[in-house]
Amino acid sequence: MNKLFQEILATMGIYRSNEDKVYGVLAEFAHPGDLLRAARETHRAGYRKFDTHSPFPIHGMDRAMGLGQSKLGFIVFFGGTVVGFALGVWLQWWTGGVDYPLNISGKPFFALEPSVPIIFELTILLSALTAVAGMLALNGLPRPYNPLFYSRRFMRATDDGFFLHIAASDSRFDLEAVQAFLKGLGALHVEVIEDREEADVAPEPEPAPAA
Repeated sequence: MNKLFQEILATMGIYRSNEDKVYGVLAEFAHPGDLLRAARETHRAGYRKFDTHSPFPIHGMDRAMGLGQSKLGFIVFFGGTVVGFALGVWLQWWTGGVDYPLNISGKPFFALEPSVPIIFELTILLSALTAVAGMLALNGLPRPYNPLFYSRRFMRATDDGFFLHIAASDSRFDLEAVQAFLKGLGALHVEVIEDREEADVAPEPEPAPAA
């Protein structure tokens, strides 16, 4: 069960560190084209738990990383469209025909034609909310802690830096081999990232009492 949970987290870009608290290896590249080529070669080499970071979307990156079709469309369809439509029909049928029926000029307590606006609005509302919630869940957000934040160079990922990270939880991960592999791809800088979240921190000594 723990292995399955880790694999689910990995699909969200959340990886586990190894026994030595090594989270992975981070490599910086000079240009978006270099990062795209590095991602393609990384996937071709058999690595599956890796991610790329850039200040802007890079066309073709999904295919280079071997990512499949997004599941968000299915989530929105079933969680928003189907549920919203069913909820709109049930809500008006229950309120008008069961819970509080009113005889208005002999009209039926529930009819589909006048119910269309409410059905439409609930379908759109739930689809929009499901899209936002599904996007956050599939991306593992919000995520206030990430071991990559310990890298000072990684702060440029939202400015002018292009990074590729191979996780230590990958089945093919070997620290020295991964470092050599990324350097061979032309990385400007290769850095080992350690997970310090569970590091032992010595407590600060209490101040001596005043005389």
